[in-house]
Amino acid sequence: MDTLIQQIINGLSLGSVYALIAVGYSLVYSILLFSNFAHGGFLVIGGYICYYTLAAMGHNIWLSGLLAMVGAGVVAILVERLAYKPIRERTNVTLYLLIASMGMSIVIENIFVVTVGGRFRALPPVIPTDPVNFFGLATTSAFDLLSLGMAVLFLAALQIFLSKTKWGLAIRAASYDLRTSGLMGVNVNRLISIVFFVAGLLAAVGGIFLSVRYTLYPQLGFITIKAFVAAVIGGLGSLPGAVLGSLILGLAEMLTAGFISSQMRDLVVFGMLVLTLLWRPSGLLGKQVSEKV
Repeated sequence: MDTLIQQIINGLSLGSVYALIAVGYSLVYSILLFSNFAHGGFLVIGGYICYYTLAAMGHNIWLSGLLAMVGAGVVAILVERLAYKPIRERTNVTLYLLIASMGMSIVIENIFVVTVGGRFRALPPVIPTDPVNFFGLATTSAFDLLSLGMAVLFLAALQIFLSKTKWGLAIRAASYDLRTSGLMGVNVNRLISIVFFVAGLLAAVGGIFLSVRYTLYPQLGFITIKAFVAAVIGGLGSLPGAVLGSLILGLAEMLTAGFISSQMRDLVVFGMLVLTLLWRPSGLLGKQVSEKV
């Protein structure tokens, strides 16, 4: 029983970090109807900004985290303005945006390989990883509890932003029809920039926690493939679906690693993706794209 509870906590912790990344995928998809595969690059950018600012500013994780989030968000806006905006202004074919996002992912990764090198880096021990007794039921890591709590905090803040602010209302309206929102007076370009900034900010938070869990390296962004799988399972374009899919995926990974074999984790993850596409292609909470015309 102790092992089961420990693996459930670990799974929820990992799933909550996936959720921070997956909602970024879903936010962009809900507006522009394409999967931004450069999203993993924003995660890596956040991780490296945090790493270098920690070294330069005396291990102040709060200031480093803030700079990482802002930096990743600004880079996300630049990527949209330089790579995606010229394409979407010339054509409505989202396949071109998808191809461009793949190219930007490779560009960002190789910029880090060329500039800082490809070796693995460990963040300074600013986030506690000591074992913690969880109400006498199981022993888990303080890091897992902290990452779960911070993810819940950021996801709650995102929900408040979307439901209580003017731009949140505009984003929800644009998720149904971007063109009509523009005709109703919404500044579409600014709205898209806000969406990319929020997606990049959340990716940076996920990047910091994943850098502590797995160490930091230029290819760390590939782990966002699992967050993308989680978004597909939950339903692309649905933020509650992205969170639900991420938690399911995190639990499936950790329970598989704990009770079957760690080598089976990826098999289970992508097996779930195949089953979802066969059984419910729109995801657990997603809608058909044809409804957003």
